Formats: sequence, structure tokens, C-alpha cells
Amino acid sequence: MDLGLEGKVALVTGGSRGLGKAIAASLAAEGAKVAVCARHEEPLRDAAEEIGGDVLAVPADVTVEEDQERFLEAIRDRWREPEILVHNVGGNRRGKIWETSDEDWNAILELNLTCHVRLSRMALEAMRDRGQGSILFVSSIFGREAGGPGLAIYNSTKSALISVAKIMALELAPDGIRVNSIAPGSIRFPGGSWDRRCREQPEKMKEFVADNIPMGRFGRAEEIGDVAAFLVSERAGWITGACVNVDGGQSRSLF
Repeated sequence: MDLGLEGKVALVTGGSRGLGKAIAASLAAEGAKVAVCARHEEPLRDAAEEIGGDVLAVPADVTVEEDQERFLEAIRDRWREPEILVHNVGGNRRGKIWETSDEDWNAILELNLTCHVRLSRMALEAMRDRGQGSILFVSSIFGREAGGPGLAIYNSTKSALISVAKIMALELAPDGIRVNSIAPGSIRFPGGSWDRRCREQPEKMKEFVADNIPMGRFGRAEEIGDVAAFLVSERAGWITGACVNVDGGQSRSLF
């Protein structure tokens, strides 16, 4: 299936490993011009080489407004304004609610939500002038349902991503801009937390999979990448305001 991504300019945050790298690779495989950013230059350059195709790697911390502006300017200088935004950067600070601090909340709110909204605002004028564009937020199944004790900050911010995507979709539909989110389940990739747990506690992780994932295995980053590429493509032209689970049946939410 031709996704109609040939020559499109796509921005992917957190593209040096894991889901971001896989999403960038799927877009590049479809012929898109892909710009990736991450805080650390060396792994980002290595990722860009592995992805191949027409890839621009820009070391940048997307929680810093000046870095966001520099990232967008580099894309404009290389090609033009981006037509596709994939907001993948995210993180977590675990702790029972009484153990968390204002600093914990502010840091993860910025990382998981505010920086994505700010970067979208920066790119929206050109998208609206063009009358087309696609924005995708990488949330989590724990943005759709309870993630359990210790995940108050993560749950709250990932839920907020789904919510802001829905409202942006309504606001931007008259401008021809689609906005969606995806909710990955437990994905194993080199250097990720599930990969570390599988190596450190293989029997416990087998039990986890048996108890929680009906399809009987962890997801692969490439499976997230392929769904993301479809959702930002012309083939998904009637999908906006949606949150798509990609989880092997792991989630329990009915909505």
C-alpha cells in the first residue's frame, strides 16, 4: 500500500532510539524526509545512519523553547516547513502521590505534555496557511486506563496528551489538519526498560506476559512505527481525534 508519504517533511522528537527511531524509520521507508531530534548527539547521529534515506539529525532538548526553535529552523533550512509532527518524547518519575514533589510534576508535565503543545503551536501557522498537515502524539495505554500505584504523574500526563489531541483535532479540522494519538502497550526494544527487566528477571517477565498480554509477547518498536506512519498518512485521511491502542490486547479499556 502506498501511504502517500513520498517527499513529505516529517518531524519526530526523541528519535535516537526506541519508538521514535522506529517511527522515523517507517516514515523514511515510505519516502518521507525525516528530521529527528534528541538530547545526545552521538546516539542521534548513529540512529540517523541506521534509519537511512533523507534524514536530518538535530541535537536538541525539546523541553527548551530555544532548542525547539532551532530544530524547526534547521528543518526549514534543509527542506521547508514540516507537514507532519510526531511528538514522541516522554518519561516518568515514579512515586506514591505523597512522595512526589512539585518539581517532579513540573518536570514530567513539561516533558510529556507542555513541550509538545508548544512545538505544535510553533508549526501550526504554516500548516494552517497550507491547509493540510498531520500531528500525532505518542501516549500510552496508561493514558486510557489506570496504570497502578506510583504512576500518578505518568497517567495524568499521558491522559492529557489524548485529551489535547482530541480538542486540537476539533479546532484544526476546518484547516485540513488531522490530530491523533496512539497508545502503545508494553514494547521491548534495546536499551528500553522492558528489555532491561527481561534480561534481569526473565522468569518474572514471562509471568508478566502470560498474565497481561493476550498475544503472548512484548510488542516491537517497528509495530508502533508502522501504525504511526499510517495514521499520519493520506491513507488515514478520515481519521482525526482518535486514540489507537497498539498493545497486543493488553489494555482493558472499552473506549
